[in-house]
Amino acid sequence: MRILLRTLLYLSLVVWLGAEIFFHVVAALAVSMMQPDTHAAGTMVCQLLHILHTMGLVAGPVALVMIVLAPFLRIYKPRMVWAPMALLALMIALTGYSQFRIIPAMASDRIAADGAEDSPDTANPYWIDFNQLHRRAEHVEAGILLLGLTTVALGAAAETAKSKDQQQMPA
Repeated sequence: MRILLRTLLYLSLVVWLGAEIFFHVVAALAVSMMQPDTHAAGTMVCQLLHILHTMGLVAGPVALVMIVLAPFLRIYKPRMVWAPMALLALMIALTGYSQFRIIPAMASDRIAADGAEDSPDTANPYWIDFNQLHRRAEHVEAGILLLGLTTVALGAAAETAKSKDQQQMPA
């Protein structure tokens, strides 16, 4: 049971963080390949973000449940899981915020600006809002990645603390 729990925990983190890391590469390639058609590139990036967020909204709760169960199965000490639990909850919340608040607002701004992505009017308030939301989305995704890497580091610290305790126990 312990092996299964650890496997599910780290697999869910690997899937989510791997998607976060490689999203930027795939999005950059998509945008560069579709440079003349910015509408199609934006649509593709939006679909990629939806996939990324769906992965996070599935993998995140799986990881959270596994980390909550860990102290009960004596895999980690209870005090070692509070920070990773909080970070995972924050990652899930940020993913939901991006998917259900930022992305729809960006889509509304794009539609309201008459979809003129190839030659946007930089004075148009919808494009100004769109660009602000885009920067916010980038910061949120970077935050999710940073929180995820910190969660992995804290998980490794919990593993190390557990192995040290086992070595110090008398036989």
